[in-house]
Amino acid sequence: MPRRPYWRRRLRQLYVGTDPQAVRFQWAFATVDLIIIGFFILSPVLQERPAFLWLDYAVAFVLAIDLTARGTAALSLRQWLRRPSVWVDFVVLGTLLAPLWIANLGFLRILRLWTLSKKDIFWRSLRRRGYPEWEDVGRASINLITCLFVITGFVYTAFARPGSGMEGWIDALYFTVATVTTTGFGDITLPGTAGKLTSIVTMIVGISLFVRLAQALFRPYKITFRCPKCALMRHEPDAVHCKACGHLLAIPDNGDE
Repeated sequence: MPRRPYWRRRLRQLYVGTDPQAVRFQWAFATVDLIIIGFFILSPVLQERPAFLWLDYAVAFVLAIDLTARGTAALSLRQWLRRPSVWVDFVVLGTLLAPLWIANLGFLRILRLWTLSKKDIFWRSLRRRGYPEWEDVGRASINLITCLFVITGFVYTAFARPGSGMEGWIDALYFTVATVTTTGFGDITLPGTAGKLTSIVTMIVGISLFVRLAQALFRPYKITFRCPKCALMRHEPDAVHCKACGHLLAIPDNGDE
């Protein structure tokens, strides 16, 4: 196999490395990602502004550079393209490049928050500071928040009409939170069969994500470590043997990570 060019190896090191320069690069790009996600959240409010399209294309340019760099740095482009987070980013990029043609899919942009949660930079920092148990809580919280915003965007796009009782994005968010929490005040309802089906899916998905968050908060903490023999991933922090197959484990403590 031919040796990879130095610049590609260096690019990969910046994206996945743990040296100080790589960590600074990853935090810088994570900060840019958070700003972009803030833009996505505010898009329903900003889309009437004259500069909105310029901002939209600027974000598309940044995301395109990021995707290109990540694909270049990947050890296998074919395996990289199979990742769900990569496909999500391509969908987000499509909504940015054609905001007027596929405006009805703009609510999918918030899925970028989910792909951001796949980056290890945040969770690595928690583990090094001695709070590894908060990784599951953080991931579950991000999944719930992403779900809330995706459903809110869909409800606003599909059902907000003059005289419908849902006059703006805040009304859609209010309906989503009330439905996900099964509060169901009934002051805002979605019309027709499509509205009822949307409400049913929202409740089912919302309850599932709330249960997952509650489990992460209250269940006994376990660490992620792959058993070399049976591949069981979850173990007690002080486990010496795998509870599934009895294989002797060598789980590193926080100081070894």
